[in-house]
Amino acid sequence: MTRRSRSRDSLLAGLGFSLLALDGVASAADMSLKAPAVRAVHNWTGFYLGGHVGYGGGSFGPDTNPLPLQGVFFPHSITGLIGGYQAGYNFQLPNNLVLGGEADVSFLSTLDRPRLAPAPFNTTFDYIATARGRVGYAFGTLLPYVTGGVAWARAHVDINDVDGSVLSTRGRTHLGWTAGAGVEYAADARWSAKLEYDYIDLGARAYGLADVPLPDVRVDPKIHTVKLGLNYKIWDGPDSATSSDYAIRPPTPPASKDWNVHAQTTFLPQGYPSFRSPYQGTNSLPGAGRVRETWTVGAFLGWRLWDGGEFYFGPELAQGFGIGGTLGLAGFSNGEAQKGGAEYPRFRAQRYFFRQTFGLGGEQEEVADAANQLPGKRDIDRVTVTVGRFAVGDIFDGNSYAKDPRVDFMNWAMWASAAYDFPADLPGFTRGAVVELNRKDWAVRAGLFQVPSAPNSDVLTFKTGGAVIEFEERHTVFDQPGKLRLGIFANRGNTGNYRNALAISAADPALDINNVMTDIRRQNLKYGFYVNAEQQVMKDVGLFARASWNDGRNEILSFTDIDRSVSAGLSVKGSYWGRPSDTFGLGGAINGLSSAHRDFLAAGGLGLLIGDGRLNYSNERILETYYAYAIDKNFTLTADYQFITNPAYNADRGPVHIFSGRFHGEF
Repeated sequence: MTRRSRSRDSLLAGLGFSLLALDGVASAADMSLKAPAVRAVHNWTGFYLGGHVGYGGGSFGPDTNPLPLQGVFFPHSITGLIGGYQAGYNFQLPNNLVLGGEADVSFLSTLDRPRLAPAPFNTTFDYIATARGRVGYAFGTLLPYVTGGVAWARAHVDINDVDGSVLSTRGRTHLGWTAGAGVEYAADARWSAKLEYDYIDLGARAYGLADVPLPDVRVDPKIHTVKLGLNYKIWDGPDSATSSDYAIRPPTPPASKDWNVHAQTTFLPQGYPSFRSPYQGTNSLPGAGRVRETWTVGAFLGWRLWDGGEFYFGPELAQGFGIGGTLGLAGFSNGEAQKGGAEYPRFRAQRYFFRQTFGLGGEQEEVADAANQLPGKRDIDRVTVTVGRFAVGDIFDGNSYAKDPRVDFMNWAMWASAAYDFPADLPGFTRGAVVELNRKDWAVRAGLFQVPSAPNSDVLTFKTGGAVIEFEERHTVFDQPGKLRLGIFANRGNTGNYRNALAISAADPALDINNVMTDIRRQNLKYGFYVNAEQQVMKDVGLFARASWNDGRNEILSFTDIDRSVSAGLSVKGSYWGRPSDTFGLGGAINGLSSAHRDFLAAGGLGLLIGDGRLNYSNERILETYYAYAIDKNFTLTADYQFITNPAYNADRGPVHIFSGRFHGEF
């Protein structure tokens, strides 16, 4: 089986399971997640679906050189943090003995690169799965249990080149056994939470490396995992129903204002036919047609700690790559594509942050229940402090019509102020603090964040930082609401200067300009601004526009290779043709580079996403249109088309026609 087919098989299997899970809980979507409202006598009988997060560790055996995977809050290990899904069935006997079965699959964390030691090869997992029996005793809403069964996993050994890049991969499936114990608590008649420990012995297999040539390696995985799970009972069965229709209509206890859970899944295939490409370089979009896909599944958990104090946690699984390996376009075409893509789903704790709101009194406003937002009331005049890990775009550069590639425009230059090189790791998140003062007609917010240790690095550092200040003004024009946001930003990071690299390369043409750039990196400043406007012109019709600029002297650190950008567009809801939940969007963007940045690329330089080896410069121009069709209140299917001229600013290549689909579900 080829690497691509393995990737597609794993994606489709995971996607199918996630969609089944979402479909099972969609009927409860409007409940968000309900407060504890448990029947006096809880019955555990029924089918359930759920998800879990956790942490694991163990060993592959001696001399296997395991990859260190991120533990974030814990030490790195052979699994790091883990996340995945489970499905099962319980049957409660009259004596309160509960018998059941459960299957689950767990995906692993990403590489903890600073802990990676040079080695001729490395060993790691792609996924771990189990199928287990469960035996427990029900103490009302509390269910302690023991569990055991079979386990299997796909592991692989990567053969490394002298520079650390992977030359080839050997993959095997391991089969073994698992045993463990746990306790599950019923929060209400449908929802339950569990804490479980499992020991997994996957059996030894030999990996032949003679053709490299290296000695054969014996991989013998033994793993310990601790998982925190959340289950939703999708069907009770006749023995546990208290009335004839209970199994058909789920209960609707009062909504909680102290905690909530939301989730989303987005599958986004994208492709283009062949285009004019007389030459291409290391970071070029391939001239031959390509099709690739991305898939994400994420959860959003909120907990009110006290009045005004809230904690949020957002785990996410992500799989796949952007077309061309997420390279070759400055305004990249898929906002779900991560620079650190993966063939199999990888788990990250993308968000974990604390928010404290200090009310200043006066008029209040309702806060809707939503992802990263607990329902209730708050003072309109308030000060809010947010500290932790999140995306800069969660708070800054918002726009009602072009902000989220999961539901509206997909192109990076459409949903963001593209010349704002916002601090972020490879999937687009950072750690930092934000303070916001909100009034009825305006707000001002400021943030300080960690920046990557080098361009396109997945390692965030405290040594330097990025800062942004944004002013937001709210107004009405002919009784139609609108907003204007003005932001200024500055990042100090480990980057090289374009003009210095060009001068050194010109003095000694034998030098590779990209090696020169790496050698001259030091702490440099990048600064700029953005303007972001939105205006409703009539009911369900809105306009948006952005303009952004940075100084363009030093390397881009985090986002993409754009120094100047303007974008604008239109968004129309389908109420005008009897489809009020549908959305039509049309927009365009023009991206540009500073003169120093152009000369660097023309001399063979490589950026974060682009670099054809030479350059016939012209502004990159993007036209995007989409139609989002609401299947129901939880699921949306989108068709999207993008026309990109001068991809990566190169008039010798293109234009490119990119066609996309998008399936998005949320509850």
